[in-house]
Amino acid sequence: MSFEQVKEVMVETLNCEEEDIKPEALLEDDLGIDSLDAVELALALEELFGVKIPDEELSEMKTVKDIVDCMDRNRA
Repeated sequence: MSFEQVKEVMVETLNCEEEDIKPEALLEDDLGIDSLDAVELALALEELFGVKIPDEELSEMKTVKDIVDCMDRNRA
């Protein structure tokens, strides 16, 4: 899974500013993503890429890079 693919979904799903989405960006502090947004993003990623993101991993993701790494680990 590429960073660019995740970034595209974040822009479309959460209306994040594209220039703010960097691998090291903190989901909550830098991008303003709350737990409801995180669930919405996870559902969009799961549907689009055919992966399953375990709930325990979802709660541990803090950066955009964490999302990319999680997607790579959980590919179907």
